[in-house]
Amino acid sequence: MTAALALLYKLLPLYVTVILGWLAGRFLEARGSHIAGIMMYIITPSVVFAGVMRAPLSLEVIALPFLILGLCSLIGYAHLLLARRWVGDASANLIPLAVGTGNTGYLGIPVALLLFGEQGLSIYILCMLGTVLYENSVGFYLAARGRYSVADCLRKMSRLPSLYGFFLAVALNLGGIGIPSIFEPLFDNLRGAYSVFGMMIIGMSILSFRGLAGNLRFTALAFFGKFIAWPLVALLLWWLDSQGPQIYDRQVYQAIFLVSITPIAANTVVIATLLDLEPAQVAGSALLSTLVALFSIPLMIALFIGA
Repeated sequence: MTAALALLYKLLPLYVTVILGWLAGRFLEARGSHIAGIMMYIITPSVVFAGVMRAPLSLEVIALPFLILGLCSLIGYAHLLLARRWVGDASANLIPLAVGTGNTGYLGIPVALLLFGEQGLSIYILCMLGTVLYENSVGFYLAARGRYSVADCLRKMSRLPSLYGFFLAVALNLGGIGIPSIFEPLFDNLRGAYSVFGMMIIGMSILSFRGLAGNLRFTALAFFGKFIAWPLVALLLWWLDSQGPQIYDRQVYQAIFLVSITPIAANTVVIATLLDLEPAQVAGSALLSTLVALFSIPLMIALFIGA
């Protein structure tokens, strides 16, 4: 109970940030579209680059983000097949983003730091990078297919700098090149902006949201994928590896499990805004999932991680 209350206390500032975003949109006429491009093309790539540059890399460690990328792709595409039959509008193409990834950065990083400390946080960030790769490759492509042709989707995906930031950081890290000390404060500040703007954009985007969850079918499928399917896949992978090859230790699977139980990613709202593809629907579902996560994350952690 003490750990759960401490976690709730840690999450409260994030919800206040969502409220501040709503106030900025309501009274200052700020819009998510104003900062979506900055998030996607400047802040997120910077956080990815710095995270990889600071990580102790090995072949096993480098493979971890790609494992997460594969799991996100599998879960996302499976739910896209369901969404095309059940959701009934263009927002179906956003389901792979809603369920495949999660709010692993804006919300997950503070939770991981609370649970695992600085050492465990580095492992979690590597897992988080897998969701960032998914958001900027497979997830973005599947979402963009709701509005653009295959060629246009691939062209837009090729312009997303997070992919280039990841591979550049891997190359520099393996080459023994670090971030110059004079730039360390800059990257620390960008990580703070990543969390603040990411949560505020949810508040800005729900101004035009009406009703409990907009398209209830979209929200129901997104919640099923995010809070049931993804955690089950993470637990199944954990069990299979523990019974067989034992490639990764418990600490890694705890980090993967935390990735799986985070709510719908705020970056899904960013991408929906950039694509002009039902951003209010996504923002409403993301906000509801974040409210649910306020209670579900402490419960799931108590059941399966034991923190």
